Amino acid sequence: MNIGQLILLHKWSFLFMLILVLLDAGLSILFPLFIGYAIDDALLHEYNGTVLLGLLGLLTLLVGAGRRFYDSRFYGRLYRQLGIKVGNKADQEVSARSAHLGFLREVVEFLENSMPEIVNILIGLVGTLVMIATMDLKIFLGCLIILAIVMIVYGMSQNRTVRFNKAYNDEQEQQVSALSSDNPALLHRHLERLMRWNIKLSDLETINFSVTWLFMMAFLVYAIVSSAEQGGISHGTIFSLVLYVFQFIENVTMMPFFYQQWLRLTEITKRLQDSAFW
Repeated sequence: MNIGQLILLHKWSFLFMLILVLLDAGLSILFPLFIGYAIDDALLHEYNGTVLLGLLGLLTLLVGAGRRFYDSRFYGRLYRQLGIKVGNKADQEVSARSAHLGFLREVVEFLENSMPEIVNILIGLVGTLVMIATMDLKIFLGCLIILAIVMIVYGMSQNRTVRFNKAYNDEQEQQVSALSSDNPALLHRHLERLMRWNIKLSDLETINFSVTWLFMMAFLVYAIVSSAEQGGISHGTIFSLVLYVFQFIENVTMMPFFYQQWLRLTEITKRLQDSAFW
């Protein structure tokens, strides 16, 4: 069973959570627009926009808190059910079962914490692009160029990311054996190899992030200058446009992080499938 099959097995619970995530994401997209309305109204000594912004914030809080209350209980129950299956695999060494239990925790935590964020980011990315396109076509085209650059940079490093994660997980499966050996030298070599692969993953992410961040900061400066030079639009609209650009950059910045998590989880679920526990 892979992640997709696990989701299908509990489809109604995941569907309910997806609806809440989509509602949460849709409300978040409206914040820059409503902030712009509030600014324009405040400049005219009117406060309808401020009241609407406050109501939007309250509704977002209720939806987000409700989803998290439900998530923690559902995923806690899911982890217990699957964890019992891992622990009862008597034909596997304790070292492998311990590592697989840790891998399972990563899968459940990914579904609980990262999956809603991925949906939120994707919805937010599409929503911000639509809003930017309605405000400034040149900045919208710039967003598409930045998105393409980020996809190219991280796509070029995909194979290395998968290879480093595989080597890290291979070593992780040896941890209990190293600890139970009572051999300091063996434990030292295990931890050294574990950290070496962790450093390689971290260095690769740092290089990718640094390259894409330079492009995104240059684009942000361009967007601010370009929007400020426009004539015939209100201060609130300019502020909303800049906020949407910043929100776009924030979403694009987070995408590679979750993409790398997905690559790691793909490798982990393959190990769990090979262990034939689910």
